[in-house]
Parts: sequence; C-alpha cells; structure tokens
Amino acid sequence: MELTDKLTILADAAKYDAACTSSGLDRAGRPGTVGSAVFAGCCHSFSADGRCVSLLKVLMTNVCAYDCAYCVNRRSNDVPRAAFTPRELCELTMGFYRRNYIEGLFLSSAVLRDPDYTTERMVECLRLLREEYRFGGYIHAKAIPGADPLLTRRLGLLADRLSVNIELPSARSLALLAPDKKKEAVLAPMEQIRDGITLSRQELKLYRYAPRFAPAGQSTQMIVGATPESDRQILSLTQGLYDKYHLKRVFYSAYVPVSSSPLLPAPRNFQPPLLREHRLYQADWLLRYYHFRAEELLDETSPDLDPRMDPKCTWALRHLDFFPVEVNRADYEALLRVPGVGVRSARRILTARRVGPLDFEGLKRLGVVLKRAQYFLTCSGRAPRSLKVSEDGLLRHLVALERPALAQPMPEQLSLFDP
Repeated sequence: MELTDKLTILADAAKYDAACTSSGLDRAGRPGTVGSAVFAGCCHSFSADGRCVSLLKVLMTNVCAYDCAYCVNRRSNDVPRAAFTPRELCELTMGFYRRNYIEGLFLSSAVLRDPDYTTERMVECLRLLREEYRFGGYIHAKAIPGADPLLTRRLGLLADRLSVNIELPSARSLALLAPDKKKEAVLAPMEQIRDGITLSRQELKLYRYAPRFAPAGQSTQMIVGATPESDRQILSLTQGLYDKYHLKRVFYSAYVPVSSSPLLPAPRNFQPPLLREHRLYQADWLLRYYHFRAEELLDETSPDLDPRMDPKCTWALRHLDFFPVEVNRADYEALLRVPGVGVRSARRILTARRVGPLDFEGLKRLGVVLKRAQYFLTCSGRAPRSLKVSEDGLLRHLVALERPALAQPMPEQLSLFDP
C-alpha cells in the first residue's frame, strides 16, 4: 500500500479522538535538533490565511484485536485496514514539520495483537524521532491500557504528554460496550503516569538534567451520548479524575453513530449531542478555573445541564440569595461566581480597586461582560439605573443572550492536503 493511502486511512480513523491540546510546556530549539515547543503552541488554531496549525493526528494502525461496539476500528467492522512502520511514520512527521504543515505529532493506535506489542511499536517510532531524527517538537502519545508498566514509562520519557482514554462514564457501560476492556486496566496506567510525573518533578529539583517524564501532564477522553449516564454522573467522574490523578484536562466527545449495534442509539434517528458536549466543556472549565465542584453544579433534582444557557448562569439563577455581589468589597472567590466575570477580569478588579472605587463603566473597561454581570453586581451599593427585572425575566434575558453564539457554525479544520 502506498504511504499516502495509509495516511488517508489512518488519519481519518483518528478523527474521533478529541484530545488534542496546546503543548503545555516550553522547550527551546537546540543546535543539532529539529523543532521546539512553546506552552500554547499546538492547539487547533487558524492563521490569517485560513491555514490550520496543529498536530499530525494519526493512528499507528487501525487493525484492532478488540471489538468495542462504539468504535469505527472495532474488529468486526468491515473497513480498510493499514499500519505504519515506525520508520514510515517518522518520515511523514519530519516531512510535514519541515513544510510547516504541523507543529507536532499526536500518536494513537488500535490494539494490534496485544497492548505490549502495540506499545513497543509506538515506543520505537518515538525513539527514532527523538534520537535519530533529533525531533524536538511536541509529541502527544496515547498509553495503551494493559501494557507493561515499563513500556508505558518508556513512552512517557519520549512523549511530552500522555493520555489514557477512559472512553465511557461508568464501569457498567464499559463492560457492556467494550467487553475486552476493564475499568482497572484503564485506571492503572493513569495512576502510573501520575506517580511518574510527580517523581520526575522531584528529580528535576535535585538534578536539572534528569529525564523528564510526560512533562506536559496527562489527559483523557470520554464519549458522551452513547450510554444513558447523566451529566451529573459524568461531571462527578471528571471531578474524581482531577482530584485523584491530577489530569490536565478531560475531553468530551459527542457520540457519532458508527455502528448498528442494538446496544447503541439507532443511527437513523440519532443526532450527535453537540450542544450537550459544549455545556460539559463549559462546566469542566468551571471545575478547573472557577473553583466550582461538580456537586454544586448538579444534584439529584437537576441531574443534567440546562441546554439553554451556560452552567454558570444556571448556578446563579438557582442561588440568587448569593447575589448581588459588591464589586468593591468581594473577595476573589465571590467575584468568580458572577456571570460575566472571568478569571482575568476578576484579577483586574482586585488590582484596580486598590486605586479607587469601581463603577460600571470601569468594569466594562476591565473586560467584564456587563450584559450578564449587571444583574448580579453592585458598585458601592448601587445597581445600574432602571434595572428592574423579575426572576422569570432574568431567565428569558440570559437564554436570549445564548442564541446568537449557538447559531454560529464551527470552523472546519483543513486537511493536510488542502492548498
């Protein structure tokens, strides 16, 4: 099979994996090496001429020994199969990088033969890139559950970020749809990666040239909408993963029908839950940066996120007794709870009010989104003039603010073969 044919098959097979992130670390270029990495250098971004600057996202192979019902690469599915040799993938990566098509490599794989054999091939590919081709760019690699811990460690010493896909939000769903995978097999490498990162950081404090293990951390991904778990269950699992395994990020992937299995939603009538995915990302942002907890956002009486507005506004409407927040006296935690006030604008407020009291015009200059925040703030005890609205009216207003944003189409990612 021609190399371009392999690339077409294996790049397309990798498109359902959403876990592409920014680099998360800085590494300057060095004499005799090719490439470097910057902290925010490898996200999916679009340049002024429309070119997508991102990672080469590809599978080592889509020949899989497993038969997961939700996966397009499952053993029982009749699709074209291909596999890269480690050398072929190295040549592709270096060729694309030198042409400025990509900024790094995102390498995953189906399970060929068994987890150990698959990981060995991935390790050999990364070893060639780092040691023979002297590639210093960003590499994100998928750790294969069930692989020998020594192989996973070797993979982490060569890659910048590792991820282990948890796939489904509960052990019950995993057992039903992916009988070859076990919850314990997925969580074991997460724990190993967490401990490896901690040990590596301790060693670097003692010796600056100590080998770095997954310096950009680890992440995971779960599929949303293929199984009946509520948003509350998903966010509770997410909170637990952040607390226990210190993940950099959890990714959510709206289920796309690729199977006619009776265990999955019927493809004919099913629409990918993209809005639900969007709300989960917003809630995840609140967990990571706004000091919310999963149990604050959802409970037994409200197990799912409101699709009409973002989770922060939903929380504010359910806790009107917390408001209004006096902007000239409130602490950082209270400011973060106000809709329309972000992490950056909250810090600006704390700095600016040292000089003098803030008014609503000053808040606008600091980046506060007043069309939301004005209903939940006071400045020196005053609310905006003529601002009187009922609880129902406030709900309608916040819902109306969401409609223009939700109506805008998402930009399409360009192919490496597009002009």
